[in-house]
Amino acid sequence: MSIFVDKSTKVVVQGLTGGQGRFHGLRNRDYGTQVVAGVTPGKGGTDVDGVPIFDTMADAVAATGADASFVVVPPKFAADAIMEAADAGISFIVCITEGIPAQDEALFYNRLRRDHPSTRLLGPNCPGIISPGKCNIGITSGDIALAGGPVGIVSRSGTLTYQALHELSQQGVGQTTCVGIGGDPVPGTSFIDCLAAFEDDPDTRAVMMIGEIGGSAEEQAALFIAENMTKPVVCYIAGVTAPPGRKMGHAGAIISGSQGTAQAKMAALAAVGAAVAQNPTEAGEMMVEVVKGLS
Repeated sequence: MSIFVDKSTKVVVQGLTGGQGRFHGLRNRDYGTQVVAGVTPGKGGTDVDGVPIFDTMADAVAATGADASFVVVPPKFAADAIMEAADAGISFIVCITEGIPAQDEALFYNRLRRDHPSTRLLGPNCPGIISPGKCNIGITSGDIALAGGPVGIVSRSGTLTYQALHELSQQGVGQTTCVGIGGDPVPGTSFIDCLAAFEDDPDTRAVMMIGEIGGSAEEQAALFIAENMTKPVVCYIAGVTAPPGRKMGHAGAIISGSQGTAQAKMAALAAVGAAVAQNPTEAGEMMVEVVKGLS
């Protein structure tokens, strides 16, 4: 499944009857996203502001033809919700839930790869995805995004995702798609998945990548950039001042020994020709200059 969403994407909100699910689900709908159903066991036959509620994902998909899911449920139910969506035939699942045990994440990640290889999971613990002017699934505010391209954004950090969108929009630089992959140890979608999609997308002409300390995803992305990317990439790595062994915000943002440091990631990306910023504002300024130079 592609990382891209558009006006044709039909979304079921798993947890629409809850406070957070209702707020963000209806906000996505008001942005123009096709929110066609909600699922809450035991509340089938009711509705939330006109959006029909079903007891199961299978019922919701059969009635609406939905192809995407927005999972807004507590951590203890998230794994079951994700697998229920995949079993019902959903091809794109966005999970914003924070605090899912890493063991659960590893289990449903591998079950998806084994039983539903065509299903894409975005998250968990992510802000979601927005294609400005077309579709918004998650908790990103549509007000800070600007349609018209030419920049694709992929980020581990939710907060820095919003800052990148806002700073580019303030400079009149539009975005094609912005993907928050989340900062948990077992993300369903990786930097490389998004970089490959942006490389193949004719509307995306430059990419902003926002990483952070912990793990090796950014170094792996650097290798991919060196071997596969023809489009300019601007990067920022959060956590330059983070002390070793201390978790910084995300479950996956922890330095172990000499691995996973911001300095090592920045060096790897700079070595393959990516433009590496020292702070989020500089990353936005760099991208503005890159866009000015596009032929």
